Amino acid sequence: MPVESVEMKPFYVTTPIYYVNSTPHIGHAYTTIAADIVVRHQRQRGRDTFFLTGVDEHASKVARVAAEQGLTPQAYADGIAGVWRELPVRLDASNDFFIRTSDDGHKRFVQEFLTRIKDNGRDDIYQDVYAGLYCVGCEAFKNEDELVDGKCPEHGVAPEWIEERNWFFRLSAYQDALLRLYEERPDFVLPRFRANEARSFVEGGLQDFSISRAGQPWGIPIPWDPDQVAYVWADALVNYMSALTYAREGEDLRDRYWPEVRHLLAKDILRFHCVYWPAMLLAAGYDVPQQLFVHGYLLRDEKKISKSLGNVVDPLDLIDVYGADALRFWCARVVTFGQDGIASVESIHERYERELGNDLGNLLSRTTAMIARYRDGRLAAERPPGPSPVADAMTGLADDVAERLDAYDITGGLERIWELVRALNRHVEASAPWGLAKDPGRAAELDAVLYDLADGLRAVAVALAAYVPTTSARILEALGQPSSIGWGEVAYGRVQEATGIEPASPLFPRIEAPTPTP
Repeated sequence: MPVESVEMKPFYVTTPIYYVNSTPHIGHAYTTIAADIVVRHQRQRGRDTFFLTGVDEHASKVARVAAEQGLTPQAYADGIAGVWRELPVRLDASNDFFIRTSDDGHKRFVQEFLTRIKDNGRDDIYQDVYAGLYCVGCEAFKNEDELVDGKCPEHGVAPEWIEERNWFFRLSAYQDALLRLYEERPDFVLPRFRANEARSFVEGGLQDFSISRAGQPWGIPIPWDPDQVAYVWADALVNYMSALTYAREGEDLRDRYWPEVRHLLAKDILRFHCVYWPAMLLAAGYDVPQQLFVHGYLLRDEKKISKSLGNVVDPLDLIDVYGADALRFWCARVVTFGQDGIASVESIHERYERELGNDLGNLLSRTTAMIARYRDGRLAAERPPGPSPVADAMTGLADDVAERLDAYDITGGLERIWELVRALNRHVEASAPWGLAKDPGRAAELDAVLYDLADGLRAVAVALAAYVPTTSARILEALGQPSSIGWGEVAYGRVQEATGIEPASPLFPRIEAPTPTP
């Protein structure tokens, strides 16, 4: 659909809040980068946006590890939360707020939220005894059929047997409501095959689940039973709404942003987000999210990347070597967003050299060098008349990329932009401006080629701004163009007159290839 026809409602995007006791790895970076690309793009189109990320601190394992180190859980969480706060900064993510579930504002709201459910007049919260298997790593109860050789398939450890008197949420009462939701809003969960997974889980019959834990002081006290604390998933999910009540001092942003919230998450937490969360919201009398997009795993050796499996790829190490933009580009480029894909340092290096260094970096270097050499660094404001293959290549670019990003096709949007990058490189070879420069009678042709190359690169820079923001700014600066990245600039013929253009330094300097992993 044309960009102009999109209704400019506010746009609120969240990543899952990450388990504070784990180590940041490329999978965490993947979701954050994807969310940031979507948000930055919507800002380019003039939308009022809000982007939330943060950490989940009230887990059983946090209390256990803190005790082993002789610390209080809060002191332990305070000590490692900074690593997680650094992650979006190092990724050049533009989040508006970083939430911690130990924030006073969050704790207050969780208590109000659970009380709303208890007081809704439908007996949705009741007390009973739970006995079953519990995986501390997942912070989830497990059935025997979910285990592999008696172990959690995600963490490779046997779950613990827990038996205690808890408060339960009557999830079973919301089976029909959830099925109606999926039927009436087929784009509520995306991609569609993930929606089918959620529907299948619900159709299989819903079991009520415990929303409290007994005998564990670390957590948010249940308002009507302070001897128990909120189960971590009855606490963590609520952050998506609680953050809006205190992220900006003195403001409650729920009316502004909540109706338009989009959750981005990995497939391992689909059940909690696509089933438990909307049911809890309905019980509390709130609107359900606008959309939930469930992406796949980044895999290494065909296995999910995780600390427990010992196959972590540290995104901060990769940023130290390749820079944030290269990592952002790779995450968007190498795996179709929504599917599983293989992560390796070798593949990052290959994309860095071939596409960023050669396709884009060399294109800018050649273009600026020719403008400097053949036109004394001056870029004309107007193109000589005549047909333009670059104008043809740009036709529909803005609408195509916007449509794909509206559908969370982050990879497809980048591929559409790269079609223009490849077209510009073909235009250099086909037009051979170095040959035109030798013939004074072909000066107008040379001016047209240089104009088209500069204008094409300018449009590429604007279109890429959500993906590689620093690189985008460097391209515009090298071409002497304004820093404006409004989406209307992704069009032909918008380049402005410039002087003093010099050969650009390499956007992506050569880096020694990494030693192949075994």
